[in-house]
Amino acid sequence: MPIYFEGALLGLATFLIIGLFHPIVIKTEYYTGTRFWWVFLVAGVGFVAAALFVAHIVASALLGIVGFSCLWSILELFEQRERVRKGWFPKNPKRKY
Repeated sequence: MPIYFEGALLGLATFLIIGLFHPIVIKTEYYTGTRFWWVFLVAGVGFVAAALFVAHIVASALLGIVGFSCLWSILELFEQRERVRKGWFPKNPKRKY
């Protein structure tokens, strides 16, 4: 019986990608606020579109995971703003609110 590692590798990659996006969202909100939400939108749509044209299933899946993580980060960016407003995360003293 052959062993296939693709599923486990995609699971690990998903875990790492989500873990990577968490500090990206926090740092983006800290330094720029929600002003650059559109960058996540453009990147997300670009990665998802690229996933549609890649024949290799693992590469296509990774592009899709990154793309939808970018799109989900838009929501998280605005929720991070609320977490800062509530005092759960520090405000950037150099930025106007």
